[in-house]
Amino acid sequence: MYKFFVETNQIQENNIYISNNDVKHIVNVLRMKKGERISIGDKITGESYIVEIENIFNGKVVCKIIQKIKNKIESDLLNVDIYQGIPKMDKMEYIIQKTTEIGIRNIYPVKMERCIVKLDERTLKKKIDRWQRIAEVAAKQSKRDLIPQIKSLTTIKEICKNVANYDIILVGYEKENKTTLKEVLKKLRNINKSNIAIIIGPEGGIESKEITSLEQIGAKCVSLGKRILRTETAGLVMLSNILYEFEL
Repeated sequence: MYKFFVETNQIQENNIYISNNDVKHIVNVLRMKKGERISIGDKITGESYIVEIENIFNGKVVCKIIQKIKNKIESDLLNVDIYQGIPKMDKMEYIIQKTTEIGIRNIYPVKMERCIVKLDERTLKKKIDRWQRIAEVAAKQSKRDLIPQIKSLTTIKEICKNVANYDIILVGYEKENKTTLKEVLKKLRNINKSNIAIIIGPEGGIESKEITSLEQIGAKCVSLGKRILRTETAGLVMLSNILYEFEL
């Protein structure tokens, strides 16, 4: 069953109103008609529904809620956000697509000292819009209950101000040779619910002064193993290991 996402205000009592590009997809691509059923997710709350198409008119699809889905895809135990140093070329798109499939909650592009890519305000807005569309497509494909949100460009300084939002901040750092990700996660398994941030540097890694700033606010640098991972691989490895420890 094909899944679509809507804003919370599109869900009213027993009806859900679908608009914009999803209408074109339903009508012109899927060629669905009155009486057919689809799956709908609230992109913010994560609530999901089975609905039946009641009417198609004036660029809208009106659906009747048949049932609310109880089997949640999203974890009740864990929220993981990724702070990704902006990489070159299309690597960010790959990171967004794959972390969405695995189960990330929010994605923050980060301007770091060693970022080669420089984005002006106009270009950045276009990039974030495109990245959000990529996250939405990936969420539909993997049947997520919600769409990860692509946040505005941030910095290490801003991350340090938001430390209270997380139970722990983990930094994938190639120069860390004492503390492993495995060791840290074992200590977290007994926590009822965890909000975790993972921080990944761009191609050149994270500057030592940025590492110092993060350690000063309690972030833990962790080793991801003996091999040096690419920036587009490191976040996937961290997220996969975190979900393995908490969910499987």
